[in-house]
Amino acid sequence: MSRRTRHNCLKISLLLLLSAWASAAEDEGDFSCHVSYNGLKYDLTKIKGQQVVKRTRETPPSTMIDTVVFDLCEGLQPDEGVDEKDQCPSGTRACLTKTNRKEGSDDRIVAVIPLASSPLTDVQYSELSSPKGLSVSFKGSTYPPPNGDDPIPQTFNVNLICDPDAVDLEFSSYDGRDMWVEWRTSAGCGFGGPGEPPETHPSEDTDKDEKSVGSGIGYFFLLLFLALIGYFGLGAYYNYSTYGASGLDLIPHRDFWREVPYMLRDVVSHLCSAVRPHSASRGGYIAV
Repeated sequence: MSRRTRHNCLKISLLLLLSAWASAAEDEGDFSCHVSYNGLKYDLTKIKGQQVVKRTRETPPSTMIDTVVFDLCEGLQPDEGVDEKDQCPSGTRACLTKTNRKEGSDDRIVAVIPLASSPLTDVQYSELSSPKGLSVSFKGSTYPPPNGDDPIPQTFNVNLICDPDAVDLEFSSYDGRDMWVEWRTSAGCGFGGPGEPPETHPSEDTDKDEKSVGSGIGYFFLLLFLALIGYFGLGAYYNYSTYGASGLDLIPHRDFWREVPYMLRDVVSHLCSAVRPHSASRGGYIAV
């Protein structure tokens, strides 16, 4: 084998090793709360931290309480005040606990189901259209059903509904396999897409409308002021150049402006007399 051939084989081997290492690193990497999907970006770090959502089911003579504790960005920390058997393993991302409550008896934990574990290597995304948002699905481990059949693979699904002004978390459903949670939050609003208008709040739109109205009134008075300046300036120039006027005689239509105060006084007097209540009549007699 020639030196050149061996050199090429060495380069190909190195490239294969690098690609295999990169693929393994990507597969073993943990879930990032910065998501890019379908041309949009989502920042889930806004909602990082432990979240709790519950639902209550009446099962007479007792009540079943389903509690889901999850953290999208980090693994859950063990609760020091709870027995290890009554909580999910350390590092679990989403944990479902079923508690049976009966009057006169202590609460009894009947099931602890890890819905998603950390590190997360199987995460799927889908875009929500109406209402807009992002759906995130985490594949978890298996859990045996109550009837003793084959273990069922668990899935934790979160529908992040785009709502900049709300932080509402709702337990949607759980059928023994798929857990669904609906979350109205600003983290469900994608950004950075091509041709996507910037996000605005209703209050910002109202402020813009008020500013536009105020600007329109300001422009009107500005134009009126400039028109008056032009009128008096051109009129004074015309009187000066044509009649050689000076002083108050430079004012265009001076007689009209001299009568304006009296005209305004008459208008105000007429309005006041129209608004002022009439005096009561004197029993039909007219003063002579």
